Amino acid sequence: MKILKYLLFLLLIVIIAGSIYIATKDGTYKIESSKVINAPAPLLFREVADLSNWKTWNAWSKIEGMDMDLTGEPTGANAAISWHADQIRDGRIVTTAVIPYSRLQQALTMQTIIGEAEGEITWTFTPEDGGTRVNWTLEGEQSFKEKLAFTIQDQDLGEVFLPIFEESLTNLEQNVIQKMEAYSINVDGVTEHGGGYYMYTTTASRLGEVNMRAADMIKQVRLYMKQNNISISGQPLIIYNQRDDRNGTTIFSTGVPTPSQVITPAGSEVLNGYLEPQKVVKTTLNGHHKNAAEAWESTYRYIEENGLIVDPNGQPFELLITDPAEIDNPALWVTEIYIPVE
Repeated sequence: MKILKYLLFLLLIVIIAGSIYIATKDGTYKIESSKVINAPAPLLFREVADLSNWKTWNAWSKIEGMDMDLTGEPTGANAAISWHADQIRDGRIVTTAVIPYSRLQQALTMQTIIGEAEGEITWTFTPEDGGTRVNWTLEGEQSFKEKLAFTIQDQDLGEVFLPIFEESLTNLEQNVIQKMEAYSINVDGVTEHGGGYYMYTTTASRLGEVNMRAADMIKQVRLYMKQNNISISGQPLIIYNQRDDRNGTTIFSTGVPTPSQVITPAGSEVLNGYLEPQKVVKTTLNGHHKNAAEAWESTYRYIEENGLIVDPNGQPFELLITDPAEIDNPALWVTEIYIPVE
């Protein structure tokens, strides 16, 4: 009988000591993962801030039996997503603060076998050379039950969440890059272009460098027009004075339309030109300008297949319908290609 009492007494001591150890154990946790993704910060921010996108890249959604549902609006403060799965029980994430393009705050609540667990999620989006660093953090304070549970099990909190964070960020990268790479080409056919006056500068380059160099040239022309109170009457254009597709070189002018003729002073780097009204074959490229070579090939193929003849005296040109500086997703860029025909 005395032995039993001693054993019970020892057990009580162990329980008390264990309780004291667990109670005094630091329950503060911070789990963090980051990845540099080759995409603009605003685009990545919108992808994460819109909770309707989470099913496409969040690794939680891959868990067998997972059922994720939006609650109310998918973006903005109070946007929420909830889930249920047998392995991890019910959970809910609510957006609590939004700083456009740089930071998101979210509250995490999970129902587990030991009760309700809470944490705070922080997303930051920091531009870096070649892309954006996306940082995903979960932090909080474990309850006594949570500390007890993770003391007796094989994995700690970081080992549970970190692989999910890392896989999700990889999925996020693939998902966003895929969206940015989307493009389409449509040969619209024969039409008449009205021509008109434009302010321009001219240079020579390789075809693959045209879009990059044209962006700086457009800024130069627009600045000149602003300084000299010259009106702008349309979207920028790239005129190919000479274009050698075989060798990949060109002499081109980058222009900004103006409603009437402008006489520029001698020695001016920005000049005034006139595009004659002409019959053209038009093609629309939706997507990054790096796909322009394929769009040009499609246009020339259309001309050949329809028995048309390229005007040897005409100068093919492109209209930049959208400004890449204002639209961060290349899939939404629009370029119109015009090749003069007889």
